[in-house]
Amino acid sequence: MATVAEWVEGARPRTLPTAVAPVLAGCGAAAGVAGFDLVAAILAMIVSVGLVIGVNYANDYSDGIRGTDDDRVGPLRLVGSGVAQPYKVRRAAVACLGTAAVAGVALSLYSGHWWLILVGAACLLGAWFYTGGSRPYGYRGFGEVAVFVFFGPVAVLGTEFVQTGRASGLGIGASVGVGLLACAVLVANNLRDISSDVETGKRTLAVVLGDRDTRVLYAALVVVPLGMTLVLSLRAWGALAGLLALVLLVPSLRRVLAGSTGPQLIPVLRDTALGLLVWSAATALGLALT
Repeated sequence: MATVAEWVEGARPRTLPTAVAPVLAGCGAAAGVAGFDLVAAILAMIVSVGLVIGVNYANDYSDGIRGTDDDRVGPLRLVGSGVAQPYKVRRAAVACLGTAAVAGVALSLYSGHWWLILVGAACLLGAWFYTGGSRPYGYRGFGEVAVFVFFGPVAVLGTEFVQTGRASGLGIGASVGVGLLACAVLVANNLRDISSDVETGKRTLAVVLGDRDTRVLYAALVVVPLGMTLVLSLRAWGALAGLLALVLLVPSLRRVLAGSTGPQLIPVLRDTALGLLVWSAATALGLALT
């Protein structure tokens, strides 16, 4: 039976920046156009965190029963390691996704936009079928596209929309930066797992591109958001605070371009996620103040 600590590790808390960052960026954009709403922001955060933890458990379950996680580098896999029975991990995934769904319905009602329930349903389907079902899109190289869409425009602009009733230019710019950095987190993860994914038949984008081109892709995903910072600063000079993320992203970029592999990429995954959080929080604060 898995311990509490193992369940916490199985939830992959290091990925939580990908849940918090879009909501922070969306709140910053909303505040930048004088539309911040605390209740909507809290509900949006519950939705985002519930979805990320839920998809982590769902991936653990789906990958585990397929045998994809039998030989993995990185955080504990509950099913793959045998410390938790598959049905219990599936139940945890459903509970977290259900919590996100309830908060999402409440947010739709609070904001007065019923159609957002359909967007939430799409998010739930995207979370489950990333590695779940008979034809998971995460096994076919579409994971990065989904991450950009759901963590970028959907999450950031959705957070802004429920507070202001519109999507601003500031929000669009922030959503691009968040989406690309969230993709960089996934690319770092898949770069680390190329060898094991090839053996198990999991065709991630990293497997399709190969080692060298995946490293180039990572570099682009990190550099472009920093350029977006300069674009945002033309409208709100405070957005330049997003450059603080360079402290975390530059060392990660150097490791990737230097050819780090396997366990050597674990710090890259961690620091890229933290870089995403710092970029989003600093950008949000800069937008809100200016």
